[in-house]
Amino acid sequence: MSEHEQASVVAQDENQIMAERRLKLKAIREKGIAYPNDFKRSHFAKPLQDAHAEKEAEALAAENVEVAIAGRMMLKRVMGKASFATLQDSSGRIQAFISRDNVGEDVYADFKRWDLGDIIAIKGTLFKTKTGELTVQASEVRMLSKNIRPLPEKFHGITDQETKYRQRYADLIMNEESRDTFIKRSRIVQKVRDVMVSEGYLEVETPMMHPIPGGASAKPFVTHHNALDMPLYLRIAPELYLKRLVVGGLERVFEINRNFRNEGMSTRHNPEFTMIEFYEAYSDYQRMMEMTETIIRECALVSCGTTTVTYQGKEVDLGKPFDRFTIVEAIKHYNPQYTDEQLADAAWVAAEIKRLGGKLPPAPGLGSLQLALFEECAESLLWNPTFIVDYPVEVSPLARASDTKEGLTERFELFIVGREHANGYSELNDPEDQAARFQAQVEQKDAGDDEAMHYDADYIRAMEYGLPPTGGCGIGIDRLVMLLTDAPSIRDVILFPHMRPE
Repeated sequence: MSEHEQASVVAQDENQIMAERRLKLKAIREKGIAYPNDFKRSHFAKPLQDAHAEKEAEALAAENVEVAIAGRMMLKRVMGKASFATLQDSSGRIQAFISRDNVGEDVYADFKRWDLGDIIAIKGTLFKTKTGELTVQASEVRMLSKNIRPLPEKFHGITDQETKYRQRYADLIMNEESRDTFIKRSRIVQKVRDVMVSEGYLEVETPMMHPIPGGASAKPFVTHHNALDMPLYLRIAPELYLKRLVVGGLERVFEINRNFRNEGMSTRHNPEFTMIEFYEAYSDYQRMMEMTETIIRECALVSCGTTTVTYQGKEVDLGKPFDRFTIVEAIKHYNPQYTDEQLADAAWVAAEIKRLGGKLPPAPGLGSLQLALFEECAESLLWNPTFIVDYPVEVSPLARASDTKEGLTERFELFIVGREHANGYSELNDPEDQAARFQAQVEQKDAGDDEAMHYDADYIRAMEYGLPPTGGCGIGIDRLVMLLTDAPSIRDVILFPHMRPE
């Protein structure tokens, strides 16, 4: 039988099952309310399991603990006049014992016709079976929501990756690992927020639709505002708005934000993604590196319980001080065959990039060529956390130029497991210098660079009021969650990743 024929048989079987379940739903409707909403739950599965794990059966029976639980029926064993069912709620699973003598003959007959996936409610008392499993002895059992579409294969959950991404609801029902990933993601985001608040930062919200795209070098999504009859751009970064707030006197601000970039998709890139960006007046990129280390370590502890984690089978040490290299130092560290003279020769660096199969950067200059070579021969080798510092001016249009290193800025990027996780710098606060760099970006855009920045005249106006010395940083939440949950793809840590239509 061909794959197409097998799929057709599966579809026919599923349609038959759904037709049968719709008949069951029709019968439920004829008896009364099919989807009641008057049940009040008293307990969740995991807290019950934890609270009574160490108790002996006799002691638990003496306590006569009454509970009201609800959840999706994942397992069912019918044994004549009594049955066992396993309910799954948001915290975990718990077993229930349903007998004809306790719930009544009519209710028990109904229960035997119920299907896996039905959402049911049970009231009863706790006891432990002979094998020591915590169980609810049901005195009442009710159907709350009828399952019409059959659950995926019960023993293996959903194994097809595309189905997991398209039908996240089914993935979360069947796969404990997926539920755990997104619970950890929530804890990570909350820990990021806790760290920022403990450091005296104020959480703010800035626009998601911008009249001018800015704050990063990226291609934006474009939409149109009908009432104003003007184009708007989904934000590629909140940076310029957050720094306007620093001008206004909000000296420590952060935003956990959604950004949108109309670029390629891969295991590391989704067009819609989450970052934290934070800005601190009277600070610099050294302080931002310290903050970044603190945030990542705290997130590791809250999600993994340790600062030594494993990613794709290889250990990552987040506990020790992060390494720091300049671009040239990193190139030489991993490629000792290169000489200082070669790396200082723009023509040689360009030829080496081509030899390695890379693309020459759109921005001219030795610094941008060295960065492109770094991306080809060193970036993927940065496994343990490493700050790459002092980026060239031509690729850092918003970063403050170094006072001691000509052509470089006070900027860093953090790499872990060969991927960029953070980008920060001492902010450029000279409005005339910023205006000149915006103009240079405009010239690059006119020359065909779709990712070059626009000229933002209002941001220049804000800077002319005076932006104090400021440090700023952005950390990719999705990639951090990937690292801390051992996820190979960004789609594994985004609840609803973008997909082509079916």
